[in-house]
Amino acid sequence: MIPKDPVMLLSYINTQLRDNYSNLEELADGLDIGKEELNEIVSKLEGIGYSYKAEENRFA
Repeated sequence: MIPKDPVMLLSYINTQLRDNYSNLEELADGLDIGKEELNEIVSKLEGIGYSYKAEENRFA
């Protein structure tokens, strides 16, 4: 279950990226997240001031 709270979501997604996936596309495939849901996650995290840094493979 993917957290709904933006701060918990940030922690969850960054942990998944760090421990299991080398980029957002792999995370989406691995967690069976569709493109629309992935866009919602990215938007939610951008809404609290975080953006995906591909070179770091995390939201910062």
